[in-house]
Amino acid sequence: MSRTKRTVLKWLVGIVLVLWVGVAFYGYQQTDGAKSSHTNGLTTVTVGYQKGDPFDIAKQRGKLVKKMKAKGYRLVLKQFQDGNALMQALKSGSIDYARAGDTPPVTAQSAGTDLAYVGVGSTKAKGSGILVKKNSGINSLKDLKGKKIAYTKGTSSQYLLLQLIEKAGLEVNDVDWVNMDQSAASVAFAKGKIDAWVTWDPYTAQAELTQNAKALSNGVGMSNNRDYILSMQTYAKSHKTVSKYLVDYLEDDMHWADTHHKQLTTMLSKSLKLKKSVVKKMVDRRRYSIRGMYASVVKEQQEMADNFYKNGITTKKINVKSAVTYLK
Repeated sequence: MSRTKRTVLKWLVGIVLVLWVGVAFYGYQQTDGAKSSHTNGLTTVTVGYQKGDPFDIAKQRGKLVKKMKAKGYRLVLKQFQDGNALMQALKSGSIDYARAGDTPPVTAQSAGTDLAYVGVGSTKAKGSGILVKKNSGINSLKDLKGKKIAYTKGTSSQYLLLQLIEKAGLEVNDVDWVNMDQSAASVAFAKGKIDAWVTWDPYTAQAELTQNAKALSNGVGMSNNRDYILSMQTYAKSHKTVSKYLVDYLEDDMHWADTHHKQLTTMLSKSLKLKKSVVKKMVDRRRYSIRGMYASVVKEQQEMADNFYKNGITTKKINVKSAVTYLK
């Protein structure tokens, strides 16, 4: 073989090796890197949230991302429309943590999702409730018999409606359950197409201030409608330090929110695109806090799970305590 041919052959082999290394590296990024990506030496942690929730407040305040970065983590925050979408994203692995209300984790665990409870917030029961028009003639829970009541399946409104019906001494089939998302329910309520609406703040506050609504009952003593920080069991067990940082730093943000109502109202009014009077009503009737899980909230969730199973809303009996990974 001539020297020229040998040179060309070496050059072609070199190109093939470079291409092979490139393909191998790309493949690694798509597998290993997808679960534990690193950017500029930082490990990426992805969190799903909804507008106005604790992570949204923390995002707008700007402290949480900086604190996580100082510990070696790049925090990515992704917004979702509702708790059901968050549960799907968590299960698929597209997010590492999710903030959801009390009902989505119960229904997800009942459906076989290997969920992990990481943190919990304080009650939002005063801002949750069942609304009717002031001139509706509905003055007690017993008056709901035969009425059309809007709720959203898989959310805290479903559990609260169940509790309200039981409190009234009615049967589940004594009322007409109308499943619709909260935005659609707001329109239906305004147009008089439903008789009552089970919802939460800021929808409750907005309806009370702008839609001639009154709360027939709030959620106190029936549904605490807490914020829960969730992950998957596999991820949570191998990332306990990340969970601790998230809960502790978010707790700092919630302390700020709880002691700076005026600033918080202004912030949320802009992000939620609501009147300050509506946001102020929401903010003033709740506490902001986040901490690790504790025994009484595990009991709350178990009671919900048992109630759903008893009424056929879920088909699998679950043990909530088995899903708890971070107690404080």
